[in-house]
Amino acid sequence: MSAKMVHFELPAADVERAKRFWSGVGGWAFGDSAMPGMEYFMVRTDDDQGGAVYAATDETDAGSGVRVYFDTDDIDATIAKVRELGGTARDKQPIPSIGWFTHCTDSEGNAFSLFQGDESAGA
Repeated sequence: MSAKMVHFELPAADVERAKRFWSGVGGWAFGDSAMPGMEYFMVRTDDDQGGAVYAATDETDAGSGVRVYFDTDDIDATIAKVRELGGTARDKQPIPSIGWFTHCTDSEGNAFSLFQGDESAGA
C-alpha cells in the first residue's frame, strides 16, 4: 500500500454554503455534480489529488470531519491487513469504470477509506 492521499470528502448540511467557504479558503473551483441524483461536487487540488463536498446523509454526518482516501495497489490485500492489525474494513465496492473503494477505521477508531484504480471495476 502506498498510502498516498488521493481523495477527500467533506460532508455538508448546506452544500452551497460549504462550496462558497472552501472556494474562498482554498481558491477551489467546484465542478457540476459528479454523481447523478446526488449533491456531490468534486474539486481538483493537484494533478493526482482532489476531493468533494457532498450533501450529508443525516445530521450526524454533517460536521463529522473529513474522510481521507488512501491509494493502494491491492485493495483486497490492504483490507486484509487493516483487519489483521485491529482495524475494521467493509468489503470493497465498485465505482464503475473508475476503481474500488472501501470505508475503514484504524485501531483507534479513526475513519479513513481506501481506493484502488481499476477501469474494469463494476463492468
